[in-house]
Amino acid sequence: MMYKYSDITGRIIKCAMKVYNKLGNGFQEVVYQRALAIEMIKEGLSFSREFEMPIYYYDQEVGARRVDFLVEGVVIVELKAIMEEINNTHKAQIINYLEAFKIDVGLLINFGNKSLEFKRFINEQNNIKYKTF
Repeated sequence: MMYKYSDITGRIIKCAMKVYNKLGNGFQEVVYQRALAIEMIKEGLSFSREFEMPIYYYDQEVGARRVDFLVEGVVIVELKAIMEEINNTHKAQIINYLEAFKIDVGLLINFGNKSLEFKRFINEQNNIKYKTF
């Protein structure tokens, strides 16, 4: 089954796997963020790192949040470097981003575990589903 932007998310995951295979686990999130940026440039993906997006309450801006990456203008990528599995708090963060920023697809990637962990989130009219890889 093909998902929206699956070719982009596939390329991002490929880049993340290269980073994980080279660095392993145990580093701070910022190290993985910098390394992933290098791999995504090599892969030819356009992105903004630490992309700040406004948050609106009705039509008034009430704050801003930064996502680790906005790739090709359509996929949010949130990184973690935690020794535990991704939990509901981490899932809630990316779900919140997808809803607040009206983005359809997000990836949550954890570099901190014994193996690389991915979750793909799809915002289908504010009914968000995720798939574990």
